[in-house]
Amino acid sequence: MRKMVFTDLDGTFLNHDDYSFEPSLNAVSVLKEKKIPLIFTTSKTRKEVEILQKEVGIQEPFIVENGAALFVPKGYQDFDFSFLDVFDANYYVYMLGVPYGKTVAFYNRYKEAFGMHGFSDMDLPQVAECTGLKEKDAVLSKNRDFTEPFLWEQEERLEELSDLALEYGLKITKGGRFYHLIGAGQDKGKAVAKCVALFQDLFQHPISSIGLGDGENDIPLLENVDIPIAIQNHEGKYIEVNAKQFQKSTYKGAEGWNEMILKNV
Repeated sequence: MRKMVFTDLDGTFLNHDDYSFEPSLNAVSVLKEKKIPLIFTTSKTRKEVEILQKEVGIQEPFIVENGAALFVPKGYQDFDFSFLDVFDANYYVYMLGVPYGKTVAFYNRYKEAFGMHGFSDMDLPQVAECTGLKEKDAVLSKNRDFTEPFLWEQEERLEELSDLALEYGLKITKGGRFYHLIGAGQDKGKAVAKCVALFQDLFQHPISSIGLGDGENDIPLLENVDIPIAIQNHEGKYIEVNAKQFQKSTYKGAEGWNEMILKNV
């Protein structure tokens, strides 16, 4: 049985307040030693994930912008991924989301009526302040391919805005800090399921999938893995998933992630 790990980043692999992954490194070393793929499954952008992978010392497939796309490095484990779309010189891609221009067109039409304040309207200092990122990292967060994160003053109108979004082929999901306008046909769970099916064919072995997350937008991820794990969030709370092997960490953030990876691999 081959194992694969799918993990949210903010508040899970990374601490909520300082974005540190240092407490996760012991478990990362174990995954590397056992050659278990570590698939970042995040609301972050491709550029953000590329930088983080370099810092962590891995080069694995990854899922970005809440399931908008699965990116696979060319030459990964010497498998032939040419049946996927070519993204650029470095990646093959399987896309579930919609282009950023379409997402922003909807946002621009309704932002004033619904009191939305999205990344496309924020300058770098504003994005840095809202996310807790340094400005050099906020640049990467604003460089989006698919989805629009936004702050919202009228959350009680969620159903109304959701109905309008569906007319544009979009929907709304909630993360740890922001709401997100994303493609109606995407979520982390669908991207995870595609990735598992893809690698099960390539490995020619059954796969045991492990998923970790802390926010509402991680529920589809956890519902599509064999071992779903809720990481205690920064408020000391847990998301809930109806699954037989559902587990909860003792600790918050990266320390909880480290705890649960070591327990399950």
